[in-house]
Amino acid sequence: MFLPDLSEEKALWQKGIKTIVGIDEVGRGSWAGPLVAAGVILPLDFKIPKGLADSKLLKPKKREELDKILRKNSLGFLISEVSHQQIDKLGIAKATQVAFRRIVSSISPRPEYCLVDAFHIKYISSSIKQRAIKHGDMTCASIAAASIIAKVFRDSLMEKLARKYPKYNFQTHKGYGTPQHQRAIQMFGLSKIHRMSYNLDFLYS
Repeated sequence: MFLPDLSEEKALWQKGIKTIVGIDEVGRGSWAGPLVAAGVILPLDFKIPKGLADSKLLKPKKREELDKILRKNSLGFLISEVSHQQIDKLGIAKATQVAFRRIVSSISPRPEYCLVDAFHIKYISSSIKQRAIKHGDMTCASIAAASIIAKVFRDSLMEKLARKYPKYNFQTHKGYGTPQHQRAIQMFGLSKIHRMSYNLDFLYS
C-alpha cells in the first residue's frame, strides 16, 4: 500500500507558501447521486495520523475515524457537492470543475496553492498556483485527507438516499455499477437520482 507523505507540502512550505489546499473528488464514476469534492488545508505542524491512505483503500470504520481526526486538526476544510441534476446539465467533466472552483474560492483560509488529484482546475485566479498530481490520493497527505473527507460525506449521503429508494441498495454500492446495482435497474428502472446523461439504456439490452 502506498503511504501518503508531506513531501509536496514541505517543499512549498520551505518556499514560504503556507496555505496549501489538497483537493479530491468522489463519485465521478457513480451512476447515481451527487459528485462530492473536498478541500483540506493542513497546518505546518501536522502529524500524519496512523493509517492515512487513499480513501478507496481503507475500510469504512477507519475512514470515519480518520475523517474526525482530519476535520479537527486541519487549518480549514470545505466540502463541495454537485447534484445529479447539475451533472446531467453540465456533464461530469464540467461538474467536477465547478466543485473544485467552489473549494478554491470559498475555503478559509484562502489558499495560495492547490494540490489536486489528477486534474488541472480551469478558470481560477492566476494568483493561486496549482499542481495536478497523478495518483495524488496515494502519495500526497493533503489530497489523501481530502479524499477521505469527501468519501465519508458522500457515503453518508448515499446511505440516506438508500432509505428513500430502498429497492436499489445504495447503502452497499453507493451508486456505482456493481452487478447488484445493474440488476436493480433492470428490475425497477431508473430512479429520480440516477444520472440520465450516463446513458444507462445499455443495461436493458
